[in-house]
Amino acid sequence: MHQSAPDPRPRVLHLAQPVDGGVARVVLDLVEAQLRAGLQVTAGCPGGDLAARLRKLGADVRDWRAARSPGPALPGEVRRLARLIDEVRPELVHAHSAKAGLAARLALRGRVPTVFQPHAWSFEAVDGLTAALAVRWERWGARWADRVVCVSEAERRTGLQAGVQAVYTVVPNGIDADRFSPDPLAPPPPQAVDGEGPLVVCVGRLCRQKGQDVLLRAWNDVLGTVPRARLVLVGDGPDREMLQQLAHRSVQFAGAVADPVPWYRAADLVVLPSRWEGMALAPLEAFGCGRPVVLTDVGGARESLPPALAARCLVPPEDPAALAEAVAGLLSDPPLRAALGDQGRRHVLSTHDVRHTAERIADLYRELLGTAREPAPRVPSERREPIHS
Repeated sequence: MHQSAPDPRPRVLHLAQPVDGGVARVVLDLVEAQLRAGLQVTAGCPGGDLAARLRKLGADVRDWRAARSPGPALPGEVRRLARLIDEVRPELVHAHSAKAGLAARLALRGRVPTVFQPHAWSFEAVDGLTAALAVRWERWGARWADRVVCVSEAERRTGLQAGVQAVYTVVPNGIDADRFSPDPLAPPPPQAVDGEGPLVVCVGRLCRQKGQDVLLRAWNDVLGTVPRARLVLVGDGPDREMLQQLAHRSVQFAGAVADPVPWYRAADLVVLPSRWEGMALAPLEAFGCGRPVVLTDVGGARESLPPALAARCLVPPEDPAALAEAVAGLLSDPPLRAALGDQGRRHVLSTHDVRHTAERIADLYRELLGTAREPAPRVPSERREPIHS
């Protein structure tokens, strides 16, 4: 009886939870690139828009029921994931963000080459006992990751300073510069034309990490200098009600959108006042659209900017006065905004093209799977640290 030959292409399993924001964007970009390269790609996630978009790309998508944060349901989530892994039988597992990284490493315990990508460390999001427990887990769980992928040197340093001894590779975030591009003829979102003053846009999940509350506290000072300025918060999340209570009448809430590109293009200035990041995608996407950006000087921010823009674009985190001064200054100087947007676009094209990101990840997979034809060249952004047993 004739038996078909086994498929020689390696099967990669991506695991994602959360399934929105930057994590979803990175997973979608990687899966698309890997499918084009001929890999067998399966993704496990708790359904939703990410699952639908992955299926549209042609990926094999498996439902993995898991909450966003650790809790009493974790043992059951790990058991379900272990069964999923046994069904898929991947040659390599790539776990994205803290929750998927926790469950994947507990389910695998080193049985399959495992890549863990924090997308900002879990212990930065909490404090007190919860933070201490998160640090202890990351130190312990590092032994079950063949590689920890950080999106910036700052993120890698944060892990090392917390005592997470692992084999690290730094792969900066990238964007699709064809999609995130200027288009002066594209129609703006209807809300963007509701008023005549300069438009400030903040794109991100409405949560403590993204710091929209700091921007709202700064907004009255911005209006003191630029009275007709308008602000739109694009996104949704657990802090929406609290933020609406803080908001001035010139602030609009656009909610979650399927595509932020029209908002970037409509903006006179994009602001990201985060409290912590690995390397945020929103500034890169805004620069891709040729828009100037003000962002807080948190993990990965300086690495995402050309050096000449740091003095104009970076402000200290949780400093409403400094944020208001930077925003008002740029809103009052249209020629400078245009120059910064142009510099940012050129920087993204040269340094943060998603194709470069995907190729670096492909090189890493080949190394871990032992299929590289020759050793990958050592690059300045890669650091190796010993794993402590």
